[in-house]
Amino acid sequence: MNLLLLDEQDFSDASHVKLSGRRLRHMLEIQQLSTGDTLRIGRIGGMMGQAQVLSLSDNQAELSITLDAPPPPKLPLTLLLAMPRPKMFRRIMQHCATLGVPRIILLNSYRVEKSFWQTPFLEPAALRENLLLGLEQARDTVLPEIIIEKRFKPFVEDRLPELITNTRALVAHPGDYPPCPRALNSPATLAIGPEGGWIPYEVEKLVEAGFAPVQLGERILRVETAVTALISRLY
Repeated sequence: MNLLLLDEQDFSDASHVKLSGRRLRHMLEIQQLSTGDTLRIGRIGGMMGQAQVLSLSDNQAELSITLDAPPPPKLPLTLLLAMPRPKMFRRIMQHCATLGVPRIILLNSYRVEKSFWQTPFLEPAALRENLLLGLEQARDTVLPEIIIEKRFKPFVEDRLPELITNTRALVAHPGDYPPCPRALNSPATLAIGPEGGWIPYEVEKLVEAGFAPVQLGERILRVETAVTALISRLY
């Protein structure tokens, strides 16, 4: 935890908070803080700053806080992601939050099993928890926007062309395509398929919507590896 994130219910007044649970255990066991020590904090959705430990016990910590610094800027990127396998989903969401992706669209695909959409990790509380873990790692306070689209064709035909307006739209797919561009300085929309990749029909529909196919070379990557590699390459 590189940044202790504060929620609304933590505040006793504008400059004092009380903490318990996971964050308190981290302060005691990992950071090994004592009364008078300082640490980095941030208000979820708001500013970042410093806190001083006023009191600390096994049950509760009281902190005096100052919030005076903005969070780091987000990437100018929308990630269109075929719903991953549940065992990868949590890590991918954490990675995306850490890397600064501001908007993630989870999309159905032919190779996405119906059971993937039943994962408890898609429940709002579980999804928020994993995004917060990514923000803590990166020292950020602003949660990504998550959009769920379970119908591929209507979404790609009816909504996607408007969403990619004024962005460079790229669909990652193995094949005889140009290499993924590097170090963009403009907004982009990046589409990444499921394990096994997009089927040809899906690539065609994305191209019709305005996407340009790109590839990362001959090696076939797992989705969680491809997400990190492609985002890092683009920005």
